[in-house]
Amino acid sequence: MNGRTEQLAALRAAALQERDPTASDGVLAVLLGETARISAERVLEIGAGRGLTAIALLLSGVPSVTAIEREKGRIASARENFAAFGVSSRAELLEGDAADILPRLTGTYDLIFLDCAKVQYRRFLPECRRLLRVGGVLCADDVSLFADGVPPKRRMLARHISEFLADLQADPAFTTQILPVGKGLAVAVRGES
Repeated sequence: MNGRTEQLAALRAAALQERDPTASDGVLAVLLGETARISAERVLEIGAGRGLTAIALLLSGVPSVTAIEREKGRIASARENFAAFGVSSRAELLEGDAADILPRLTGTYDLIFLDCAKVQYRRFLPECRRLLRVGGVLCADDVSLFADGVPPKRRMLARHISEFLADLQADPAFTTQILPVGKGLAVAVRGES
């Protein structure tokens, strides 16, 4: 590992320890593999957190990441982290609610990583479909969050995740698989439909 990779690994470990949103090591490995497989040039991350996943993608050679985040503290941390790792010029951080930002985005992305409020996944699916190029990959994190049973207070959240997965798997535009990494990662390849 070089110094930047070690520094990023330490920041990611701290974020995971603090239960601050960042992709698990397994999920990150899939994202890195998919971006390499499809030679991704443009990635969209919905739910940037501290920017650590975007940094990992940029350090791996992805030329451009657009990241959306609405929480002020995370936005400030992401900006600081982008600067510390020297990737600010290739990381576009959009501040605000993805529901407001996604409809304004233009062009297409090679990979979209959905890692925001799970209750919004289903709502964001049409915009993800619109923004993803044919052959591109949509990755949605934490889709098996309640694989071991649903606590009563989380039934509505579990229902939202289930409805999102049903819509994604029924959508003829996507070929979808659920990988047993992290708390479940949906990987959907955009077809011609």
